Amino acid sequence: MNGNHMSEENQLLTAVQVAERLNTSKAFAYTLLRRGEMPVVRMGKTVRVRPEDLEMFIVSSLDEVNHGK
Repeated sequence: MNGNHMSEENQLLTAVQVAERLNTSKAFAYTLLRRGEMPVVRMGKTVRVRPEDLEMFIVSSLDEVNHGK
């Protein structure tokens, strides 16, 4: 295996993959990314999300729900 190859869990996620993991529509995932709700990696017009940033978004959303924010 090439040393530059990213493992599957570290691969950048597309908006469609974000939507699938959040069990939401693609439109809602794109809205989250456009609003800056989670950090993104930009490569020209392409936008990707690091899995750890999606996880942090999920955890922070749980905290808001659990603490009434």
